[in-house]
Amino acid sequence: MKYFEEQVQAGDWDEVERYLSGFTKVDDNRYSMKIFFEIRKQKYLEALDKQDRGKAVDILVKDLKVFASFNEELYKEITQLLTLENFRENEQLSKYGDTKSARGIMLLELKKLIEANPLFREKLIFPTLKASRLRTLINQSLNWQHQLCKNPRSNPDIKTLFVDHSCGPPNGARAQPPPNNPLVGALPKAGGFPPLTHNPFPPAASPAVTALAGWMNPAAPNVVGAGPAALGAPPNLGAAALLKRPRTPPNSSTVDYQSGDSEHIMKRSRPVSQAMEEVSYPGGPVTMHPSNMYSSEDLPKTPVRTLNQGSCVMSMDFHPVQQTILLVGTNVGDIAIWDVASKERLAFKPFKVWDIGACSAAMQNAMMKEPAVSVNRCMWSPDGNWLGVAFSKHVVHIYSYGGLSDLREHLEIDAHSGGVNDLAFSHPNKQLCIITCGDDKTIKVWDALNGRRQYTFEGHEAPVYSVCPHQKENIQFIFSTAIDGKIKAWLYDHMGSRVDYDAPGHWCTTMAYSADGTRLFSCGTSKEGESFLVEWNESEGNIKRTYSGFRKRSLGVVQFDTTRNRFLAAGDEFHIKFWDMDNVNVLTTIEAEGLPASPRLRFNKDGSLLAVTTNDNGIKVLANADGMRLLRAYENRSENRMFESSGAAVEPVASKPLGVNPMVTSTAAQSGVTDRVSTAASMVGMASAESNRTLDGKPKMEDTMVEKVKVWKLSDITDASQCRTLKLPDNLPASKVLRLIYTNAGVALLALSSNAVHKLWKWQRSDRNASGKATASLSPQLWQPSSGILMTNDITDTNPEEAVPCIALSKNDSYVMSASGGKVSLFNMMTFKVMTTFMQPPPAATFLAFHPQDNNIIAIGMEDSTIHIYNVRVDEVKSKLKGHQKRISGLAFSNTLNVLVSSGADAQICIWATDVWEKRRTKSLQPPAGRPLPTTGDTRVQFNNDQIRLLVVHESQLAIYDASKLERIRQWVPRDSLPASISNATYSCDSQLVYASFCDGAVGVFDAESLQPCCRLAPSVYLGLGSNSSVYPLVVAAHPSEPNQFALGLTDGTVQVVEPLESEGRWGSASTSDNGMIKSILPSMGSSSQVAESTPRNDVKLEAPK
Repeated sequence: MKYFEEQVQAGDWDEVERYLSGFTKVDDNRYSMKIFFEIRKQKYLEALDKQDRGKAVDILVKDLKVFASFNEELYKEITQLLTLENFRENEQLSKYGDTKSARGIMLLELKKLIEANPLFREKLIFPTLKASRLRTLINQSLNWQHQLCKNPRSNPDIKTLFVDHSCGPPNGARAQPPPNNPLVGALPKAGGFPPLTHNPFPPAASPAVTALAGWMNPAAPNVVGAGPAALGAPPNLGAAALLKRPRTPPNSSTVDYQSGDSEHIMKRSRPVSQAMEEVSYPGGPVTMHPSNMYSSEDLPKTPVRTLNQGSCVMSMDFHPVQQTILLVGTNVGDIAIWDVASKERLAFKPFKVWDIGACSAAMQNAMMKEPAVSVNRCMWSPDGNWLGVAFSKHVVHIYSYGGLSDLREHLEIDAHSGGVNDLAFSHPNKQLCIITCGDDKTIKVWDALNGRRQYTFEGHEAPVYSVCPHQKENIQFIFSTAIDGKIKAWLYDHMGSRVDYDAPGHWCTTMAYSADGTRLFSCGTSKEGESFLVEWNESEGNIKRTYSGFRKRSLGVVQFDTTRNRFLAAGDEFHIKFWDMDNVNVLTTIEAEGLPASPRLRFNKDGSLLAVTTNDNGIKVLANADGMRLLRAYENRSENRMFESSGAAVEPVASKPLGVNPMVTSTAAQSGVTDRVSTAASMVGMASAESNRTLDGKPKMEDTMVEKVKVWKLSDITDASQCRTLKLPDNLPASKVLRLIYTNAGVALLALSSNAVHKLWKWQRSDRNASGKATASLSPQLWQPSSGILMTNDITDTNPEEAVPCIALSKNDSYVMSASGGKVSLFNMMTFKVMTTFMQPPPAATFLAFHPQDNNIIAIGMEDSTIHIYNVRVDEVKSKLKGHQKRISGLAFSNTLNVLVSSGADAQICIWATDVWEKRRTKSLQPPAGRPLPTTGDTRVQFNNDQIRLLVVHESQLAIYDASKLERIRQWVPRDSLPASISNATYSCDSQLVYASFCDGAVGVFDAESLQPCCRLAPSVYLGLGSNSSVYPLVVAAHPSEPNQFALGLTDGTVQVVEPLESEGRWGSASTSDNGMIKSILPSMGSSSQVAESTPRNDVKLEAPK
């Protein structure tokens, strides 16, 4: 700090920034940004004070312009200082003294910012060193160099420290030069990345290139593509260019470069750049990793399933989409697919060579000498359509997977000489590839569709143990580890390894990134049984932290996995050990009965389930609360029979062998088969049966199919005494409620009326309501801030009564984004103040949706049928999506499928890939049987909790789609006791029910699995007898944690909260025929007029239910 202070006081600003750049960059965090801003602002003011206008303009354009993207108003105000004879005429700068005092004041401010900046921690005080420290380091270095000598002498002769030590060869032979990697120089130090100072291709004009960026930088001639900003900026990009495309990692909120105690010109209203920052208490800690939203209670600790595989399990992998589907490989070469929810083995494949004649002679000889084969690795492709199996002898098998038992042979690759030790999928150049490594010391890349070899990477001196492909923006690469402990990195080219360093333990090591791709870990075991779990620091090129807690001598190679960007897990000492990624000490240990010494383990994608191998050739599955809900949801799906109203069109489902789950992702290459027909029979009232799958994957009788189905008895509620309703208090002018949402915490309701005014009702904690959550038992308060202002949307040059409103709430309920035909406004939910406005119409915004992994990214549906992908932080539209013909009326993101689904007033649904923002599929709504589709009317979409099934709401129908294929699974159309047009609908919070409102005032509660109505609420329930028949709900909202509570926004401007009676506890009830279930026997319906878009099945019959 002393040197820094001296340079600041001397006004050597170039040296000040150069010195700072060794610790931080301008866009690293809000503290860094404020530090650089204060320095450049002072530099600018000093130029103005000297009347050096030319220099001031130069500083304004070159140094301060970078901050304009974050606060345009501030930049304009700074620019206006040029017009003043003395900048002290500006009120906020009136107390500016002379240069020396101003630098002193600024230095105090900088010290506060530096001390608060986490990047400067442990770097402000020079450490205390022992007098012998330098000698110790030299001795350690010389000892290490001596260990690397090919011909070490017992008494080495050390003559100089200017070059690396090397003992001369015996008998006077000429010594060979020290081994040197062509890119990274001398052999690395133990446990760390190689020093980049030896790199003969240093990146130009990049003073702080990271260890990985060193070999991915565009300055290096053998690297294709430009490195992303997060890995070190390309030399031709200035700071402004970096800020134009800032890093926005998943789940992160933006940062504010203002400090709370700044009294300088930065005192302005909150800029756009800060708009999406989540509110925190003043002086609270800075969140470095978004994973802190999880606690150790989120770990899957409770055993919920035990699966008996029958032979020792060697590898496991959960399906990336169907998160209860588990792939297993064994020591005898078998693979199996299990449905963890039902504990059923869906598919089983023993090892066999598919075409021995096509295999190499070496493989044929190996199989003849010793036919026993083990699975070394089995893995799903990222989309779950393929799976790969690496075996202990030569071969790799690739299967296509269509769901349940539909497992088909696709490719057999004679991949390596000897064992194939690992396998992974990757997408170089947007093409699905398989990466393998083996005993022949090579890594190979294969085309997943045709099996052609694309690359062979040679350079390891020992069998390659594992591979870890990864991507940093447009740079794709592969890490590989060998059993001699060497780790190498490869780009998809023929230029050789880019780095070469040693893994702790120097033996069997695997590597893995956190789910968001920002943190790199490795876990390995030495030959002596010592295990190491470490995190690598990519920016500094060494091991960031080493996790403790392993047994001194592990019995076998320790396996590990990561989850939720927060936790690490490893099997050791007959236990499962968990670590917080930010803490080297063991977080918790689980002792599950029957575990081996070093159990293998695997999380599912969302970390709610954990599969662990057992001693008795089985698998234990552990779950957290979310995992238990997930299993229950799939259990219900397995038990429930699908129903549909007899007037609805029957859905075609892609035909696979009997037993295919239509919800599982499949590719176009697999769909060249005939469609499957569902059949329906009228059951009770509005219920009808729909048969579209079997769940056990076992052969069925040829002529009949008998399934158990739950039959709902339709409850008709006509009086307020049959349920609980609450009309919310309101003293503001009444206007139609067009949008209605619960806060994420479930303690308040937010309504947007047709007059562009928001209303917020909050429930208070009390003895009768300890949780403070919304309830129909207690009246809430119509909340307003002390200022008394109303939260009102911009309505300049627009008629809000005719506009299409839209609204979206931030994850922590601190901000709401809203529009009513004018500009989009961002409001603070505590003060009701407008933080910023953007998106000046035309066109007007008609729908808003936050990106689930990045609060800075918003999808905005527009009146002109386009969708803008907008980055709030930089006030920039990243992409503009075109595919609809009329205004956008619905948007929904899926984390599981990594897609955005859009719907419009054109009755079309589009699927967009969120990684490249390209359209994948489009489908128009199908009209109900015998009815034309209305030419007007909005279409809305909402994802089920499984993030695969999609609820589609149109005035003419409710429908469930499989979003992975955009295929309709079920449809319900208004009829019988619910004949009116649908005004709105939504899933309950647990996705077990669908609440639908109708234009005649009725409300229907549907079973979400079958779309069978289970309850009807008449308008008299919430309006009273003899009420105005023209009043009806325009919008329905579901409580975020109470699955049986919903709220209605009505045309008369009132809001009603509705719940079942406490004695009932839920809506509707199931009939009790045949112990609560009834049998349906479904014969052929080839002549049925209800069949739509499909061909009949001849092995299915239709009879009336018995």
